[in-house]
Amino acid sequence: MEEIQDFLKGKKYKKIKFKVLKTQHLLVTAKINGIKGTFILDTGASNSCVGFEEIIKFELLAENSETKAAGAGATGMLTQLSQKNKLQLGRWKSETLNLVVFDMSHVNEALVSYKTKPVNGIIGADVLLQGKAIIDYANCFLYLI
Repeated sequence: MEEIQDFLKGKKYKKIKFKVLKTQHLLVTAKINGIKGTFILDTGASNSCVGFEEIIKFELLAENSETKAAGAGATGMLTQLSQKNKLQLGRWKSETLNLVVFDMSHVNEALVSYKTKPVNGIIGADVLLQGKAIIDYANCFLYLI
């Protein structure tokens, strides 16, 4: 496995550690607009998102959106959109993160029911595609370029 890490480092990939929760969700620490939070890393989520209650914490400028959100167990949820935010995962950075803001209470209630701490949001496929993500499940590392 060290050979893969060395290869990716040579290609300028940044290595980000994640944890696997007892719910089997992948948990990463990230900064949005310079403010630290915890996020589920979700390859099945099309967009990165945060809950409505995080607007103030992450200093977001959010506007109402016509788009309805859907996720595991929930559909037709009202959303807002916050554009051009700064994201930092480890040493990897993006200055163009668009966040969907919606009611994440169902996500956090499920986590709490498994005695796991709630999260601030979800890092989705939009970030993973932008960073040409490679996920090393065996060693719990996310690589982004």
